[in-house]
Amino acid sequence: MSRGGKEQPRGMSRRELLRAVGAAGAGFALGAGGTALSTGTLAARPRREIRDGARDQRVPFYGVHQAGIATPQQEHLHFAAFDLTTKSLEDVRELMRAWTEAGARMCAGEPAGEENTSPFMPPEDTGEALGLRPARLTLTFGFGPTLFEKAGEDRFGIKDSRPEALVEIPPMPGDALEEDSCGGDLGVQACADDPQVAFHAVRNLARIARGTAVMRWSQLGFGRTASTSREQSTPRNLMGFKDGTANIKAEDEELMRRYVWVARGDGPAWMENGTYLVARRIRMFIEVWDRVPLTEQERSIGRHKYSGAPIGAEHEFDPVDLEARDENGDPLIPENSHVRLARENEEQRILRRGYSFTDGMDRERGQLDAGLFFICFQRDPRRQFIPLQRRLARNDLLNEYIRHTGSAIFACPPGAHRGGYVGQILLEGA
Repeated sequence: MSRGGKEQPRGMSRRELLRAVGAAGAGFALGAGGTALSTGTLAARPRREIRDGARDQRVPFYGVHQAGIATPQQEHLHFAAFDLTTKSLEDVRELMRAWTEAGARMCAGEPAGEENTSPFMPPEDTGEALGLRPARLTLTFGFGPTLFEKAGEDRFGIKDSRPEALVEIPPMPGDALEEDSCGGDLGVQACADDPQVAFHAVRNLARIARGTAVMRWSQLGFGRTASTSREQSTPRNLMGFKDGTANIKAEDEELMRRYVWVARGDGPAWMENGTYLVARRIRMFIEVWDRVPLTEQERSIGRHKYSGAPIGAEHEFDPVDLEARDENGDPLIPENSHVRLARENEEQRILRRGYSFTDGMDRERGQLDAGLFFICFQRDPRRQFIPLQRRLARNDLLNEYIRHTGSAIFACPPGAHRGGYVGQILLEGA
């Protein structure tokens, strides 16, 4: 970057990297993950050297669906919810146009805006991602229920366009929700294999929103807690167990159609090919958990800790036999175990895409403030997440070790096409 007419010493910028990629061909950029990138099936996180290579990779911003849903899950998250401060629908349109343009640039590994060399104007990009690789950055945008109606007010004249499926998550048994970790008019999920790239994206979106929206709350996450591709291994959560073994995989297109993507006729036309995002901040009392005997830990989950196999089986992907009994005739997988409760209704399947988090320590308890930032996508939360979570909240043996402290829901519209912007059909159809 040139400042004051003098060349500053630096390494290869993201823009230069992309030019080099173009010159060398896609194979150079994509490495071992290679051509699968454009089809959304590239491998992620199998080995460190591949993860390092993954930082060179880009995920297309434009498409039928928004990226960051079927995309093989990245290693880091920055999630943010925003409240609109404007009363003008045109301002909301302008914000989504600006976010889309900046988002597409950043996902391509470019600065959020055109380079600005004026000494009298602030730069169009905050700069901390200059020299970093694209790191498979994805940005996923969603609209909260309060965008459509807040305190009985039709704020932007779009109340009638609110999908029936976009309901507030009802109170659940054991909830200990904190207001500053709930709700929001707009939601942004930034995922990347480099935490600074994800942070940079949210920071710049917040900067662009200034005067129109303010950040309501945000959450950083590290270490994915699910696999969303058959090419990914199953990660472990902060309880030390493999998490998300039975998750829907992006390659299972029929399952994605059935459980994740909103279909024509499901609701308003602007949501076709979209989905619904539910986020829950789940505090884990890991110090208590760490004092629980191994057998009790496994009975709470319903799986063996080290292999990830269902209790009574040997391998992680062995079938879960809910009818299996021990020598006393009791179920091998306890009635209130997490695995059994989660599998009670096949129609409630969801696409999980959560992350571990730690926010320092809880001084009141003298314990780590850590846990799971749970994110899931589904076609209709009324038929999927809500009844599933209600059952878990009432009966799950894990409830002794966790508390839900944050909650939000967003309608994620379909992807944008070049020249358009995310949410355009909703905001221009009003």
